[in-house]
Amino acid sequence: MSAEVLSHYDDALRAAEEHRGAELILRNAFGAERMIDAADWYTDHLPGDAGLLARCSGPTLDVGCGPGRLTVALNRLGGPALGVDISSTAVRIARRRGAVVLRRDVFHPLPGHGRWQDVLLADGNVGIGGDPCALLQRCHDLVDTTGRVHVELSPPGVRSWAGRATVRGPNDRPAASFRWAEVAADDLVTFAGPAALRPVDTWREAGRWFVSLAKN
Repeated sequence: MSAEVLSHYDDALRAAEEHRGAELILRNAFGAERMIDAADWYTDHLPGDAGLLARCSGPTLDVGCGPGRLTVALNRLGGPALGVDISSTAVRIARRRGAVVLRRDVFHPLPGHGRWQDVLLADGNVGIGGDPCALLQRCHDLVDTTGRVHVELSPPGVRSWAGRATVRGPNDRPAASFRWAEVAADDLVTFAGPAALRPVDTWREAGRWFVSLAKN
């Protein structure tokens, strides 16, 4: 991810921490725009988190953990959890909130390779890197033989895509381009199959869509 994109992301996280406007505008590969509020990542609990957290039964890796909402929640529930994020601002905030976090790209070496019981791709993080097949394959390799990859998806009927997107914040700085993706619930098998993962549980909570994947 470019320095420009990280700068927009970091600005939004700092704004959320300071309880001021933290909106980002994401324009997808088709030119459609939607607003993302970084305050959702900073809150202690987002509606829909409960079912996701309940399905984490062992050591959990929170990929793209941001300011640590889910990592902190898992620790409070008594489960070991590690967050990873490429943003130094996200890591700083998450650590201050009590999370164990590494500043790391998920595609770079990570501790516990092949031994994690659960891997989280929440808050749209299945889009990381702009190649859901590659990301799910990476998650496949990170979990153990009985592990699960828990993925938050877009609602059925939404158009899945992968490619170049842009993001901009509430300031006057130009939008920054990066690779991202979005996967609708009814398209998941297209991406999970090549990664040797299969759905074993699907659910909807608070208007959010989720699936748990196991190794084939």
